[in-house]
Amino acid sequence: MLNKIVEIINDVELAQKLTLDQSFKYAKLCSSLLRTQDNIARKLIINILNNWHKIPESTFDIWTDLIESAGFYPYLQKNKEFQKLDNLPGQIRKELHLSKNLPSKYLHEEQLELLKLLNSDKNVIVSAPTSFGKSLLIEEAVASKQYKNIVIIQPTLALLDETRRKLVKYKDSYKIIVRTSQEPSNEKGNVFLFTAERVNEYQFFQKIDFLVIDEFYKLSGNRDDERSSPLNTAFHYALTKFNPKFYLLGPNIDGISDGFSEKYNAVFFKSHYSLVDSRSIDIYKNHVEEFGVRGHKKAFKEITLFKLLYSLKDEQNIIYCSSPNRVRFLAKEFTRYLIENKSPITKEEYPIIEWIENYIHEDWSVLKNIMHDIGIHDGALQKHISTSIIDYFNKGQLKFLFCTSTIIEGVNTSAKNIIYFDETKGGANRKIDFFDYSNIKGRAGRMMEHYIGKIYNFNKPPENKSIIIDIPFFEQKPIKDEVLIQLDEKEIINKNSEQYQKLSQLPTEERQLIKKNGVNVHGQKSIIDLLRNDINDKYNLIKWESAYPTKSQLTYVLSLAWNHLLIEGETTRPMTLAKLITMTSMYGFNQDIDFLIKNDYKYLRSLPAHKLKSNSEVLDLAIQETFQIIKHWFEYKVPKWLSVINELQKFVCLENGLRPGNYSHYANLIENDFLRGNLAILAEFGIPGSAIRKLESDIPENINQDEILDYIKNKSLHKSNKLLDYERKKIEENL
Repeated sequence: MLNKIVEIINDVELAQKLTLDQSFKYAKLCSSLLRTQDNIARKLIINILNNWHKIPESTFDIWTDLIESAGFYPYLQKNKEFQKLDNLPGQIRKELHLSKNLPSKYLHEEQLELLKLLNSDKNVIVSAPTSFGKSLLIEEAVASKQYKNIVIIQPTLALLDETRRKLVKYKDSYKIIVRTSQEPSNEKGNVFLFTAERVNEYQFFQKIDFLVIDEFYKLSGNRDDERSSPLNTAFHYALTKFNPKFYLLGPNIDGISDGFSEKYNAVFFKSHYSLVDSRSIDIYKNHVEEFGVRGHKKAFKEITLFKLLYSLKDEQNIIYCSSPNRVRFLAKEFTRYLIENKSPITKEEYPIIEWIENYIHEDWSVLKNIMHDIGIHDGALQKHISTSIIDYFNKGQLKFLFCTSTIIEGVNTSAKNIIYFDETKGGANRKIDFFDYSNIKGRAGRMMEHYIGKIYNFNKPPENKSIIIDIPFFEQKPIKDEVLIQLDEKEIINKNSEQYQKLSQLPTEERQLIKKNGVNVHGQKSIIDLLRNDINDKYNLIKWESAYPTKSQLTYVLSLAWNHLLIEGETTRPMTLAKLITMTSMYGFNQDIDFLIKNDYKYLRSLPAHKLKSNSEVLDLAIQETFQIIKHWFEYKVPKWLSVINELQKFVCLENGLRPGNYSHYANLIENDFLRGNLAILAEFGIPGSAIRKLESDIPENINQDEILDYIKNKSLHKSNKLLDYERKKIEENL
């Protein structure tokens, strides 16, 4: 039957206008399929919606009734002027799908079913397509005001910031908490928007009533994600400490660990329901043996991509690339291709261009990309740049978005066309699996904007495999030491395992300290032993006399971390220990990103490998490296390491009757780009550091971080003529 429907869809696509007989015949078949094969019927309905102008007006009512029968109430509301329900039962059913908490928001049929589950006494684990609208039910829960303390865990700060911007309208009922230094409100509810790591670090939880874990497949111990352990720790902590109602959501998952649902009173809800139809176009089939990863085959594959994108230049396109280097390279090459084809420049549309010219460099390739309606997203850009690029893309201004795996997990955006260009992930030898491919494909089409999404396959899609997500703290095969150490003895399934026996042999006080820090267990133990050995001879390196370490002190501490806290198999390239020490020291001394870029440029320019490259190519590389170092090492890894070793050295110093050092202040400065304490929250909101520093002298130090935005608004500081138009807009977005 699917083949027959595909034939009908092709006929509809090719027709100038459907005859009355055709429209009626297709409607009759669709009505029959809704009772037997509703997924195929929905596919036909979506394609009819996409070609509504071809439908005879006399059959509008018939198709409108079928749209209602399929549960596509959001589309009925969107198209209410020409898709009118004339039957009372249909009108009643439509109104039953109107959200009680979100104004003028209609839920589709299975969204309403899912909402009923969420409002029952059951916990809910849902697997549904990207276009299903799972995240809308998070807002529904917040808007209902039925929970006082809500924790939303998402894998990236970009996703959390997007969620914050959606939920800020509820600030009269909820305090929105995004930093671990913010205390909860007692007067109103609290919404905690955290990564798993921040949940584990937060000290002020009083109660968690509702827990949301987005992209919950990251719990899996079998998917080789270094953040699996913190997420398991956060989930386990919330369950055992507060027993909240929980909502886990993700796409393309077939099941979870056996017995988990029963133990935690949960229901696994799997749906293929979608209001968007996805079509696959297999480019690779037309170029057998012509595509490759090097030489003329690589060049041919790239020019084939550019020709395709040029033909799609009036539509929005996301191009999947394997790594940040590939993103930058392909975006630059496509910009060059557009210039050669005399594509017009649209500089006036993008306020960020002036900011880049002032604070990065006028020759930066990302600037040239934007001027040709091309964006990039690879997880390494500063938050405000990434947010702006996604905003421009979502508004339809940017037409092309070159992405890494951030398309899967780092940002909520879709496009009419998805280009599956590279077949690896992160590195040359790590193939995209069916799960990742399905998630990439799921970005094709955007509900309420495109009825049809297309995925262009430049590689053969991976083989279809069932995806079962294990939950390590529950199943315990596999389970990492960092998760196992968090469990109570009665939760341990195999107390005779060598892994558990090793953990049990840790002295009680050390075990509690290591458990609290939550990182590499045996690495922490090694550091404790080394600190004990060095405490007399190297006490001056362990105890920092001032807030800022000397180069020798920084070298000692970062060497301990590098040698003992990295996870087995963790990729550090192109970073080395020596480079990390040097750049951290320079960053602490100069507190200037521009200085780091210029220094790295000078270093790269001196290397034989870059002798033949142009100045702009080396500049690009220096900017990319610096931004990646800031994002991964300075905003995440180094502060975490300093915090962990700070606790370990305190333990050893006090054990020996010595005064410990304090690395906390320096760790906070590194993490927050050396912004003043109460102003760092503005960077969390996606406001450029340049704008924050311009306003610093106008904002008293004693203003609480929770009141900063109100202070700026009340004092009209966002209207200051010191600010660029772009900086002003980024502040106003948050007021």
